[in-house]
Amino acid sequence: MSHPAASDWPLIAGLQTWESRLASNLAGRGRFGVALYEFFRFGVKQAWACLFGGLMCALLLGTHWWYPQHAALARYDFLTLAALGIQAALLALRMETWSEARVILMFHVVGTCMEIFKTAAGSWIYPEASVLRIGGVPLFTGFMYAAVGSYLARVWRLFDFRFQAHPPLAATAALSVLIYLNFFAHHFIMDFRWVLFALTGVLFARTWVYFRIWRAYRRMPLLLGFVLVALFIWFAENIGTFANAWRYPSQAHAWQLVSLAKLGSWFLLMIISYVMVSLVNRPQDIGVADMPRAAGQEPTTNASLIS
Repeated sequence: MSHPAASDWPLIAGLQTWESRLASNLAGRGRFGVALYEFFRFGVKQAWACLFGGLMCALLLGTHWWYPQHAALARYDFLTLAALGIQAALLALRMETWSEARVILMFHVVGTCMEIFKTAAGSWIYPEASVLRIGGVPLFTGFMYAAVGSYLARVWRLFDFRFQAHPPLAATAALSVLIYLNFFAHHFIMDFRWVLFALTGVLFARTWVYFRIWRAYRRMPLLLGFVLVALFIWFAENIGTFANAWRYPSQAHAWQLVSLAKLGSWFLLMIISYVMVSLVNRPQDIGVADMPRAAGQEPTTNASLIS
């Protein structure tokens, strides 16, 4: 049994008794009840993992609709200070661990460096004025990258990730460095993203991620997991551009959906993000005893909602 996350997040530890009763009631109704409970449990865990990113998206939309146009404090500066406030509050309330905060800081630095270069190259712009910025990049933008790191760090622990045929960390680290360099270099030389897609496929082709929603582990190809997270980042990016937090050249005159071609970029960013988190949460192999079992053979030990 993994270390329960509730011990690190005491504000939600009190839900365990209520959750245990719900689990017992639904499990007593057979397979349908178990499936219903796992669906509920999966949603709660995902929502908790998305906490930081969800709050940032809410800030973008809220300030887009309601922030005073002529306020003394620029909207972007307010977003920066609000993001710092959220970070401090999550730590003070122990809704985020210091380990996760370190991951967020790492992402903030990496993301801001890329933002400075990309805005200078004209890939996108931040159309509003602000004081807290570096070049053309408001400082709140680093928190958007940090939200991805926060999600990965949380979901890794909430679902107690285990792996089968995971590639060596040295190989994945080298791949992530190549991807990061290509984000810069393709402005001057040939874009090697298709080579990077191929290398990613070779490295992770046999890799399965095992995740525990409740009692037993389920599994899926890790590459599919990367694609799904990249898709949700694309959804979040559309929220950000709709809220005029940043703007692509194609959106200069009116907002429109971000091109689906950006999914490739977000997929590659996912690889960098995953590798950075894996250096903190080292991948563990799935044990034989934890392998998924046939229906009716699942262990009977209960676990808390957020373990």
